[in-house]
Amino acid sequence: MCSRRLVVISDYCSHVPPLPLTQQRHDQGALPPAPLREQVRVTGGYLERLPLAAIAAGLVDQAEIWSFAGRCGESDAELGRPLGMPDADRPGLTRRMFRADPHEAPYGSAEAVRHLRLTRAPDILCVWGLGVRHDVLDAAHGAVTIYNSIDAPSLRISDDLAARFDLFLTGATWQSAEIEARIPGARTCVLPIGPNFAADLTFFPTGAAKDRDVVYVACAQPYKRHDILFDALKRRPGTTALLVVGYGEDDLRAEADRRGLDVEIVGPPGVSHDEVNRLINRARLGVVCGQHDGAPAILTEYQLAGLPVLANANLVCGLDHVPADAGAVAEPGAPFAAAMDRLLAFPPPDPRPAAIARWGWRTSIARLGAEIAAIRMDRQKETA
Repeated sequence: MCSRRLVVISDYCSHVPPLPLTQQRHDQGALPPAPLREQVRVTGGYLERLPLAAIAAGLVDQAEIWSFAGRCGESDAELGRPLGMPDADRPGLTRRMFRADPHEAPYGSAEAVRHLRLTRAPDILCVWGLGVRHDVLDAAHGAVTIYNSIDAPSLRISDDLAARFDLFLTGATWQSAEIEARIPGARTCVLPIGPNFAADLTFFPTGAAKDRDVVYVACAQPYKRHDILFDALKRRPGTTALLVVGYGEDDLRAEADRRGLDVEIVGPPGVSHDEVNRLINRARLGVVCGQHDGAPAILTEYQLAGLPVLANANLVCGLDHVPADAGAVAEPGAPFAAAMDRLLAFPPPDPRPAAIARWGWRTSIARLGAEIAAIRMDRQKETA
């Protein structure tokens, strides 16, 4: 019997736009043996946690993460990994990289289409971010198709592509409403793949000494609004902060020095998830300052590590993940600094147990599984 399979397609491409495909590579598409469910540990980032949760919950037997590369003539080593390489740290998860066709996103891939024709469509196809073109969706005919934009725009694909998806995972009710208005009959679910599918094995209290007041884990990009944090720190002299920066413009140090703030900055480049957990455990409060942002995964990762959360009240996606018993939301400026003051002086009880119950991967995959079951039931009714 064929293993049930889930594929997540990342919108990462190493070169945009890629050069035309002039060489073909052959991939037999062989999968390693399906793991025992008890061997599967739900760890990693937003790309890994949903597929691993699907295996652990018994929705599928195996899962793959696909991404694209754009430069023709690269060897497999130059692409970063051979096609079909099992993830050594995550049983049941296989990673594949395909060359993208020579156009901007959403991506097409003759290689990915050939692979699907040689093997078969997955049972569940998840497409994130910038999306894929019709040829990939055609080759995956029969799969339950799921889309999530990841970022603040509710859709980053055209309406004709969006109409081909069975389910849209959103980060806020306004996103669901916007999709339902644009795509007649669209099925939506507020189930953002960042803060939901939370990995309690990756983020947890370590018992480390708290040598920083505040921590902010975010790339160094303007939309993350580090200025809101810096303004609050200026209003609270003596407050110490830790910034964990994955990528971006490295000008935060100069700005912190210019303002005379006690800010420690780690990165860029980014660090592993385990190291992020170690670092955020050094602080007493986690903050999220962005506004035009998708629902950031760090909202629940702070809570899993035992930290209360303070978020910008203008964050467009994810505020539902900061309930009053886990922290606060506040407007930038004096209200943000005042809320920081309250949470540092009177922190709420440990938010970890409630975060696991609300947004942990077990709860999230149960909700997703119910949506998939309903989609399949509707299909059966249509063909009856």
